[in-house]
Amino acid sequence: MDVFKQYLPLCWLKGNPLALPRSTAFFKANLVFYFVVEYFMQTNMVDNPIEAFFEISIEIMLTLTFIALTLTLNKSLYAFIQIATTLLFCENAASIPGAPVLAWLTVTEDLLSYYTFGLIVFWEFLLIAYVFKQTLSINRAASFVMSLLYFMATYLGAYGLGQLI
Repeated sequence: MDVFKQYLPLCWLKGNPLALPRSTAFFKANLVFYFVVEYFMQTNMVDNPIEAFFEISIEIMLTLTFIALTLTLNKSLYAFIQIATTLLFCENAASIPGAPVLAWLTVTEDLLSYYTFGLIVFWEFLLIAYVFKQTLSINRAASFVMSLLYFMATYLGAYGLGQLI
């Protein structure tokens, strides 16, 4: 619980991901939580739960690969556990309100549900950009580009590869 409290300020765009403790147990817990929540959301969008399983598995592999490649190019791979945990934690924080809103969106298709979901996705985008800005020591515009690349590589990449399988 102590580690959780140290990661929580990142949800309000405060703190430095590199100053957070390395905890493989917290990383694994975030990875499992991420898989479960993403699987729940994906099964609400597709008809086949096996397809959802493969797509989420691909998404996780692409996420971890993107983080490792980015950190390798930045010569800061030593911080992989911290940054991967931070990104997964931020995505989990956004998915907690995002999962019920997505279920609401798929059931009612109310315009307010689309706006709410859009705000949650935007918040997640800002969280990811903040983590990249702090980790890579880049300016805000570059962090937005990195966040956009991250979303394209992980979500669109997983969708594209999932369609091929």
